[in-house]
Amino acid sequence: MVAKIIDATEAKVGTNIIIEGEVYTVKRTDTSKTGKHGHAKVRMEAVGIISNQKKVLAVSGHDRFEVPIIYKKRGQVLSIGNKIGLMDLESFETLELDCPDEEIRAELEINSNVEYWDIEGIKVIKRKA
Repeated sequence: MVAKIIDATEAKVGTNIIIEGEVYTVKRTDTSKTGKHGHAKVRMEAVGIISNQKKVLAVSGHDRFEVPIIYKKRGQVLSIGNKIGLMDLESFETLELDCPDEEIRAELEINSNVEYWDIEGIKVIKRKA
């Protein structure tokens, strides 16, 4: 679900945007001024929230990006295996999630609390709480 649509010139550092169907966080932007016959250009560096993949874009200032809704939730670790089993602390539903960050995975213990994000229906563990 998309919260809103913004122009490329409105994307500031820390803004989450969807690029090619994946959610990225903007880390840096450079905007050139409009020319005599052209539009402003925006050079953007972004890092994927789920994949940690870096992407550099050069787009027109009036290009539009979708801003996703990201739900930040807390859960309790129930099991650690190929996937992390956890229980949501609000709804008490049990989930099995991937933990792409190996540093966070090494810190996890059974009964510890974590923060996980629900990004466009994909749930990912982001940090130990």
